[in-house]
Amino acid sequence: MNENTCPQCGAPIDPASTECKFCGEKFVKQQVNQQTMYSAPIPQQVQPQIIIQQQPQQVYVTAMNPTWPIKSKVAAGILAILLGGIGVHKFYLGKIGMGLLYLLFCWTAIPAFIGVIEGIIYLCSNDENFQLKHHVRLQ
Repeated sequence: MNENTCPQCGAPIDPASTECKFCGEKFVKQQVNQQTMYSAPIPQQVQPQIIIQQQPQQVYVTAMNPTWPIKSKVAAGILAILLGGIGVHKFYLGKIGMGLLYLLFCWTAIPAFIGVIEGIIYLCSNDENFQLKHHVRLQ
């Protein structure tokens, strides 16, 4: 299998060479069942270690906190669409600072436009993403 490759860097090697031309690793030739195997010399004071690699496990973590307030995704979406210009949806979700910012700039109609977009996003997002993004639990 790896008869003609360097055990250190995996580069192809010449069967007659005693050193890898890419990484400089020196080889020790071993005859095993009429096949020449190349390996790096093991120093006498170092014991070989067996390293077992395990397959990575997929872990799904939901960082949902049971102390988060219970809110409704539909109510937040409807409030954002209808009263998003004055930031009612932000107050409802507990983001008082953003609600005040919407209220401060309500005369420009920009918060109303953003509120409609946020309302659509709230209604279209799945439950888990909504809960994790807004730190709420759904009813």
